[in-house]
Amino acid sequence: MSGLPDAQSHSRRRPRAVVALGGNALLRRGEPLEAANQARAARGAAHLLARVASTHQLIITHGNGPQVGLLALISDAYTETAPYPLDVLGSETEGQIGYVLELALDNAIPDQETVTVLTRVVVDERDPAFSAPSKFIGPVYSQRQARALAEQHGWTVKRDGDDWRRVVASPQPQRIVQLCAIERLLDAGFLVVCTGGGGIPVVEDRAGRQRGIEAVIDKDLASSLLANDLGVETLVLATDVAAVYDEYGTPGQRPIVRATPEGLRAHEFAPGSMGPKVEAVCRFVEHTGARAVIGSLNEIDDLLAGHGGTQVLPDGPRLKYGKRTDRDDRAA
Repeated sequence: MSGLPDAQSHSRRRPRAVVALGGNALLRRGEPLEAANQARAARGAAHLLARVASTHQLIITHGNGPQVGLLALISDAYTETAPYPLDVLGSETEGQIGYVLELALDNAIPDQETVTVLTRVVVDERDPAFSAPSKFIGPVYSQRQARALAEQHGWTVKRDGDDWRRVVASPQPQRIVQLCAIERLLDAGFLVVCTGGGGIPVVEDRAGRQRGIEAVIDKDLASSLLANDLGVETLVLATDVAAVYDEYGTPGQRPIVRATPEGLRAHEFAPGSMGPKVEAVCRFVEHTGARAVIGSLNEIDDLLAGHGGTQVLPDGPRLKYGKRTDRDDRAA
């Protein structure tokens, strides 16, 4: 591959879709945080995305919770220097995961070149999230392990399903700094990987000067902002469950197959997992009048076609349920 892609054949003939890959799309829960595992998962994700690359121009975002947590552990363990701040670690994971995805996507979609953009995202230094950590990062632990590590490193830890994990501040994304560059790359026909891990958190002074800040931005909320600002036709939040479930984790759980933002907002969802995804799709649909969907990456064709996962639209039935399913033990 060399030179610029053919913008006429690749860019303007296809609707655009932001596809946010959950952390589990790159590393299964409980799986060792090893490079080979991430590369294998990236190849699987790229193979699935290749099925829709001819019908949609894709903008790929991704999570980084396990990876940034691992780098933080490594940084804390090396006592000869001060630990690296989370914004720097976030930038490292954005480059690391971006490279792995870029390689896999270029191999799976040989007629389209992929570019990774290290993306800064402006947040508000006064955001209340800085005094109430909520974003899960790093590997899972037993309660005893988590308590011991919290005591050792000064962490905040919380329950995540059946396990425990570290939590850090997760402020609201305000502005995507590299938006114009991303738009130019898309117009030139590139497949863009950007806003990884929610982007690199920075704050801005009155003169427009920026500096990094210790935080991890929620990737789904950042992806929603990106999709809104790019004016894409569809926002896809690809996770490891087939849909959003009402009464999740109970014998009576039911998949929601179609909803409006109003219908979803009338229900409560787990704040550390499905809650931010629901908020992200609601914001996008409310602000744009376009369509969003939450579902399994394995069903990406159906998600984009409008008949898979939980389809969220500006009007229609507030909630439409599918058939009841057996309890799914994966985190929603």
